[in-house]
Amino acid sequence: MMCPGLFGAFVMRRMFSLSHLTAGFIAVLVGYTSSAAIVFQAAAAAGGSAAHVSSWLWALGIGMFATSVGLSLYFRAPILTAWSTPGAALLAVSLAGVPMSEAIGAFIFASALIVICGIFGLFEAIMRHVPKSLAAALLAGVLARFGLGLFSSMASQVWLVGLMFFVYFIGRRHLPRYAVPLAFLAGLLLAGVSGLIRGDSVTLALAMPIWTTPAFSLATLVGIGLPLFVVTMASQNLPGLAVLRANGYQTAASPLITWTGVTGLLLAPFGGFAFNLAAITAAICMSPVADPDPAQRYRAAVWAGCFYLLTGLLGATVASVFAALPGELVAAIAGLALLGIIGNSLEAALAEEREREAALVTFLCTASGVALFGIGSAFWGLLLGMVVQKVLPPR
Repeated sequence: MMCPGLFGAFVMRRMFSLSHLTAGFIAVLVGYTSSAAIVFQAAAAAGGSAAHVSSWLWALGIGMFATSVGLSLYFRAPILTAWSTPGAALLAVSLAGVPMSEAIGAFIFASALIVICGIFGLFEAIMRHVPKSLAAALLAGVLARFGLGLFSSMASQVWLVGLMFFVYFIGRRHLPRYAVPLAFLAGLLLAGVSGLIRGDSVTLALAMPIWTTPAFSLATLVGIGLPLFVVTMASQNLPGLAVLRANGYQTAASPLITWTGVTGLLLAPFGGFAFNLAAITAAICMSPVADPDPAQRYRAAVWAGCFYLLTGLLGATVASVFAALPGELVAAIAGLALLGIIGNSLEAALAEEREREAALVTFLCTASGVALFGIGSAFWGLLLGMVVQKVLPPR
């Protein structure tokens, strides 16, 4: 019979296993270095100040902590949540000229739709009405400008961006999981040596949440809120659920979707624009590296949630660090982080010959950035693509 002291030591060793902690830390590190820059651009597009950026990071960190830890402990499965990276990219290209209050209203609208889908089990039903090729084309069109920004930033910082580009592809060959962090580290080192980092602007401070009273505009809800909902569900929750299933976790989808939506409703006024199931970073917590026993891998997701909490509380510090970096470095790391998603989206969009023209219309219209009647290009791209899909006869 195991004595209480030995049992307690065993439990502590399992909960504080180095493999769990390391996997959780790497998942958060990859997530932040891959897309934190895009969140900064989204907040800036809405006219947000440094204080607003800090509040957004606070809300996102708190929300991802609560959902990752709560859902993982309740279901005893490595359920890692994240902010919507495609959603942040959509906001970065759509929020220019939109008042912050209306942006918050769009966040609430998108989260409310997610909650409705979760409660009534509409997730699979709605996704069936949006062809996968058009959802992929919509995502590719939203992200295209970030990919182009990678190369346009070379015009002013050719050596900095060129080095990051080179390191990224060397990393893709030998250490694919760490290609983005390695490129980010290389860019930081060169920027530091070249004196491009404004170190005097970095401050150590806790984040302070800022409440923004939402305002609801039909054009903003349709042009931003609806596409934010679509890309979050199709490009984040769908693959996130697929990763869970592929690793043998059969957790019901409805409560997961519902709780991420509820979290968005509560934290949207502070900048929590969208929460969803993670896919790539969640796979790190589901790998044998986290724990040989699949039943114990949820502890890695719990640790990841704790690191999310830390980054959220230190949101002001994180915001000041990114503000100190040269804009070209931020644009380059955002573009590199999204290259794989852009490529996969284009492949999925153009794979079916009978849907290719509709997907191409969706991609080009979305990438163009055209706004009609105050509604952004993402909505028009998806709408025109679905019209073309219905008009053209099947081949």
